[in-house]
Amino acid sequence: LNSTYSLRTVSGWQHSKGIVFFTMLGFRLAFNVRRIVWSRHAQRCVKIKKLACQPIPDTTQFLKGRFFSSIEEEVGNRARNTDQKVASESSKGSNVQSLEFQAETKRLLDIVTNSLYTEKEVFLRELVSNASDALEKLRHIQTSGKAVTIDPELPLEILITADEEKGILTIADTGIGMTSDELVSNLGTIARSGSKAFMNQVTQKAKEGDALGASSGIIGQFGVGFYSAFMVGERVEVRSRSAYDSNKDKKPTVWSSEGTGRFEVADLQGHKQERGSSIVINLKPDYEEFSDKDRLEQVLKKYSNFVSFPITLNGELVNTMDAVWAKDPKEVEEEKYIAFYRFIANAVDSPLDTIHFRADAPIDIKALFYIPSFHSEKYGMGRMEPGVSLYSRKVLIASKSSDILPEWLRFLKGVVDSEDLPLSISREKAQDARLIAKLRKVLTRKFISHLAKMAKKDPGKYIDEFYKEFGFFLKEGICQDFEFQTPISKLLYFETSKTFRGEMISLDDYVSRCKPDQKDIYYLHTPTRETSLQSPYMEAFEKTDREVILVFNAIDDFVMANLGKYEGRNLVSAEKADIDLPGEEDRKDNADSSEGLSEEEATKFCSWFQVTLNDKVTGCKTTTRLGSSPAIVTDNESGAMRRMMKLVDTTDGGREGMVLPKQRVELNPKHPIIIGINSIKEKEPTLAKVLIEQIFDNCLLAAGILDDGRSMLPRLNDILLTVVTEARSESVVSDKVSDPKGETGEEKERNSFFSDKVSDTQEERGQQREKEEKKSFLMDKVSDTHEGTIQQREKEGEREEEGKYS
Repeated sequence: LNSTYSLRTVSGWQHSKGIVFFTMLGFRLAFNVRRIVWSRHAQRCVKIKKLACQPIPDTTQFLKGRFFSSIEEEVGNRARNTDQKVASESSKGSNVQSLEFQAETKRLLDIVTNSLYTEKEVFLRELVSNASDALEKLRHIQTSGKAVTIDPELPLEILITADEEKGILTIADTGIGMTSDELVSNLGTIARSGSKAFMNQVTQKAKEGDALGASSGIIGQFGVGFYSAFMVGERVEVRSRSAYDSNKDKKPTVWSSEGTGRFEVADLQGHKQERGSSIVINLKPDYEEFSDKDRLEQVLKKYSNFVSFPITLNGELVNTMDAVWAKDPKEVEEEKYIAFYRFIANAVDSPLDTIHFRADAPIDIKALFYIPSFHSEKYGMGRMEPGVSLYSRKVLIASKSSDILPEWLRFLKGVVDSEDLPLSISREKAQDARLIAKLRKVLTRKFISHLAKMAKKDPGKYIDEFYKEFGFFLKEGICQDFEFQTPISKLLYFETSKTFRGEMISLDDYVSRCKPDQKDIYYLHTPTRETSLQSPYMEAFEKTDREVILVFNAIDDFVMANLGKYEGRNLVSAEKADIDLPGEEDRKDNADSSEGLSEEEATKFCSWFQVTLNDKVTGCKTTTRLGSSPAIVTDNESGAMRRMMKLVDTTDGGREGMVLPKQRVELNPKHPIIIGINSIKEKEPTLAKVLIEQIFDNCLLAAGILDDGRSMLPRLNDILLTVVTEARSESVVSDKVSDPKGETGEEKERNSFFSDKVSDTQEERGQQREKEEKKSFLMDKVSDTHEGTIQQREKEGEREEEGKYS
């Protein structure tokens, strides 16, 4: 066995592994062969030996990582399969019989009747489809002129009659009809499709040049639809008269059964039967609803509204709507498009746009899509169901199918029809999943192409009417449909820092407006445009004259993260640290180093900032990207992402369960607030800590990641109280030492009051004590909340006040 395999292609260390492999393989193969040799005659073992000695495929693949156990299983399976085949051949004698499988007819009929269909109402679709096939066959024969039919003036139609009192439903057609023998052959044999046989016969004759091509109007395929009548009927009769002129002397025949495995065939007596067939169903008590006219009309309009032949229910025409999608788009008027849209979408508005097309790959399809003028998800009415239904030969197969379009296109309304689509036996779902996947790609690509043309030819309509209403679904497609991510991204539009309010541009437009040295695409996510333009993250871009895309929706962060790149350019958040903006280096070099903190002071301040807020800050450094803002946090998580995660968080911890991670802070060493805090951090450490806590919260607020702004209120109130008290004290001092000219009566009265206070030494001392008490109260309050912080300026102000009094 080892000599059968060539190791010449194996080199180096692979050679040694190959020797081990084939040696062990030889033992295992020999074991399997010996086991069979001992249990079988030598003549049969020759076949096994030949099989075992055949080279096993994918040897190189095995040497690259396959396990010996997989080879053993493969060889074992070969031996076992050969063992069974040899045993089967050896067991055959000279007297061989070929027999067919037998079926328990009653049980099979019960399965077909009660287990094949999901909904009971489908029986009406099946019987109407059979009637349509009978009419289609007759029309084909009349068109071909190969046979003479009776009553040629009788119209081709489907007549449905419901007797609610007796619980009887009759579905009649004026089609081709059947003779007694055909009734036995077609209805007495389950799964024998007369329509399928007819199609095969006509197709064969067409190939021979003897007949017209097979009609595309034939619906039936499997020969089981008729038996769905037993789902709702306790007894079914089929009365039929053949349409062929050669059978005009034969009496009409009646076929009847209760669905128990037996049926009867007899000449029809006591009833008149025109050309064609009539199916009379005696409804079961539980399904007498199908003798109600309104219920029947509802089912007919749902499944069979577009059958090619007129359907009347108790004398009234039901299918008044044409199958618009099956017509040539050039022949359909706008009014018909609007009427059809309102019918299938159950809507009152007119569609924003219509897409009507045909394709022949991967299969022949006819499609009609509508873009509504609005969608309901924005009104909080829940997630919409898919709006496109699947038809086959104008008969509904799947209403609002989720298979033929991706989920992000659920806002579309319309129809997809295919005559070649392989269906399940119940005709409730397409059969070939791979073919459906290809169909979905074709339809999706076609719709995206249509949107691209609309954006190019009519940008106003695309942006103002379509994108502002349905742009959310395109963004959802970016996050879900990676196959079409690139073409969808070309359909996205955004406001930027250089556009007017409401003006939107595409990513292609943004790239075309970039400066030659710009390599990335910058974006900033904020709740509103005003917030974006006032954001500290925008300062560096304004100074370097860089355009920034402004995004406002929560899904936009996911879109940018999923997209990653566009046309070779990275999508970079403006909140990212170390953004390399061309021209910023020159600004750094030209900056006046004398302004603000020195490099040594800035380094010490950053260290103190990080140590003081160690539980909140993971790093701190200075930056030159800021101008009017003292600090920002960078490389932080998305605020929209964080809010969405909290929205779906179902744990009891809620907000506390998602602790905000430590942040990286970048400080502006030239900002007056930073300079001021640096000057008082040694003298007033508690006050300095309060101020940097407020600065840090301001940074979180600007980044949109502050979980609850209410946490700042006590600190802000204390700071405001301190400021107000100081301002009030300075105002009192100013009023005491000044005597302004041209005062009003009220001002004179107030100044006179303060003058009396100042002149009265006793009252002046009482006022001073009152100030000291207020100051002590403020010190206690701030100390309780923020470790007794009082601004240094208040102390200096009190000293100046005492000097003024003196």
